[in-house]
Amino acid sequence: MACFGETMPDRDEVSRELAAVLGVLAHAERIRIVEELREEERDVNALAAAIGARQARVSQHLALLKAHRLVRERRDGRHVYYHLTRPSLAGWLLDGLRYLESEILDASELHEAIERVRDTWGTHEFEP
Repeated sequence: MACFGETMPDRDEVSRELAAVLGVLAHAERIRIVEELREEERDVNALAAAIGARQARVSQHLALLKAHRLVRERRDGRHVYYHLTRPSLAGWLLDGLRYLESEILDASELHEAIERVRDTWGTHEFEP
């Protein structure tokens, strides 16, 4: 067992790698691309149309995703099709939605509690 403050090279390395993957995913259009590739491969034109971005921009995102081994390409003549290296990556997005949903529910419950307190507190006249 490591002592407090002792460096743990394996954990540091894994943490850096995970941070790099999360950094790549930290862009709304790249998240949309991963989501679009969750069930089938697509070419740049189909992805651009699906996410509402210019083809050149989608190509840049795909290059970054490919550089981090999150997507692969398949060539068919002049067409290039992209697919997720590991389709389970799209599952991370679903987990993210569950997280956001719980945060929204918590915020909604808090908002409702604040409204109830405001109503209760508002029944009394406060003097400055």
